[in-house]
Amino acid sequence: MGKDFEISEKLTNYVEKLSKELHPVQKEIIAYNKTLGEIKKMQIAVSQCHFLELITKISKAKKILEIGTFTGLSTLSMALALPDDGYLLALDKNKDTCKKASYFFKKANQDKKIKILTKSALESLTELKKESHNFDIIFIDADKYNYQNYYNDGVDLVKKEGLIIIDNVLWHGEVANINNNDKLTNTIRDFNQYIKNDKRTEQVIISLGDGMTVCRKL
Repeated sequence: MGKDFEISEKLTNYVEKLSKELHPVQKEIIAYNKTLGEIKKMQIAVSQCHFLELITKISKAKKILEIGTFTGLSTLSMALALPDDGYLLALDKNKDTCKKASYFFKKANQDKKIKILTKSALESLTELKKESHNFDIIFIDADKYNYQNYYNDGVDLVKKEGLIIIDNVLWHGEVANINNNDKLTNTIRDFNQYIKNDKRTEQVIISLGDGMTVCRKL
């Protein structure tokens, strides 16, 4: 019986070397994030860049909603896979990081596909629901205490058989550490159980980066 195994840094480098080459601006974003200190951990992993780009292509998505943008690496990964008439709406209230992300989007010639709303994501989501927007893919990577709210709004906004993808669901492995009962870890645990019990979607957790849940709306 096959089983998963821990991927070392050496093996991660091997995988990246033999995977699809990143776009030059994706590489530039990664290099820039390394200068940011502790908050660089908000960046998705390279394996997740490839996954988001591939799943955007194979699902033939044309309209994507992203909740949590940071400096734009995940945004750009999906935008690169969108057709010329594709559209990605990014929600993030941090004006400084959004300004930097916009610079990268323009440099990669993807800015015409991307619109950023720089205000509270929950406020934007309420407006989008009132306007009856509908998306093919929703990617959630924002403040963890609101994950359940983002997910529920996402179920309303994603089309039938569309995808909701959530990052950081393994929380550095701490969700499986029975000795860790801090508030944030328990929040992620409760959220994972909530999705597991939700009959509106079918879900699978994949161990890319810090763990991603992929949900398909039924």
